[in-house]
Amino acid sequence: MFCVASTEIGAIMNITKGGLVLFSANSNSSCTELSRRIADRLGVEMGKVQVYQEPNRETRVQIQESVRGKDVFIIQTVSKDVNTTIMELLIMVYACKTSCAKSIIGVIPYFPYSKQCKMRKRGSIVSKLLASMMCKAGLTHLITMDLHQKEIQGFFNIPVDNLRASPFLLQYIQEEIPDYRNAVIVAKSPASAKRAQSFAERLRLGIAVIHGEAQDAESDLVDGRHSPPTAKSVAAIHPSLEIPMLIPKEKPPITVVGDVGGRIAIIVDDIIDDVDSFLAAAETLKERGAYKIFVMATHGLLSSDAPRLIEESAIDEVVVTNTIPHEIQKLQCPKIKTVDISMILSEAIRRIHNDWSLPFCQQ
Repeated sequence: MFCVASTEIGAIMNITKGGLVLFSANSNSSCTELSRRIADRLGVEMGKVQVYQEPNRETRVQIQESVRGKDVFIIQTVSKDVNTTIMELLIMVYACKTSCAKSIIGVIPYFPYSKQCKMRKRGSIVSKLLASMMCKAGLTHLITMDLHQKEIQGFFNIPVDNLRASPFLLQYIQEEIPDYRNAVIVAKSPASAKRAQSFAERLRLGIAVIHGEAQDAESDLVDGRHSPPTAKSVAAIHPSLEIPMLIPKEKPPITVVGDVGGRIAIIVDDIIDDVDSFLAAAETLKERGAYKIFVMATHGLLSSDAPRLIEESAIDEVVVTNTIPHEIQKLQCPKIKTVDISMILSEAIRRIHNDWSLPFCQQ
């Protein structure tokens, strides 16, 4: 291992601090709080840039300082207007590229369109399209958090750091739920059982899985695998060839695999958006004897009437991170709590910048 002397490292660190530029690509002021937190942790000022919407709703970006030869980190927090958010990011990335930035790293805690990462009938894999657009615009590295599916990393031809929010959520459970030892980690569907198992193993708790809930949008019934023609139509073309009919799936009655009676139920997932499935899971757990119900998720989209529905539900508390701003939702529903993840994002930025800026030291 080759390392420079400590005095030389200190000198290089002073240089590299000047070679880092931090931008927020949001025109919505409510979405810049996470950027400010990251800048404070790094000890740098936010870069000077103007992002705004023209009267005809076109997005305009004006970078107001030199980025030539610098490492540019663009923090983009997804707002309710997700398509405008994407255009702001793409235009800013391209502006930095044409301004001769050394590298352009996107810090996108919640990757939009991540649920559309599978082919469904005659639809499209929008996550792949978005990844291609970001790379074409000039992105050289991506920092994100808890992708809906880890396979989304393969849609990019640039390095992707998929960070985890689970350490912060686990810490919240241990510090804010006094009797968490009497808790059980719950997966609201078999699809989220792996995540629930990870939480349960780290907390040394039991696990329960709810099976038989109402059909959701991510069912295999709509993934295109039932698209071949029926046996009757094929036989009409070639009488000797018969394709077996696909038997449709049918959900069994709701059952809870695992004991939740007299326990605290902690439902874990990566995204909480449409809360209907969470409310149904909470009702089921109450009926099975759970006396407190928490919901833990990394990304709190909380669309539409989610705050009101949560407030009126059997759920005692919803804990999400600040990958997405939801201050308005918290005012509407006191049950919603926030965990700050700016620490891990700022540390990722620091390490990436220093790794590129210290070529003589293998860390």
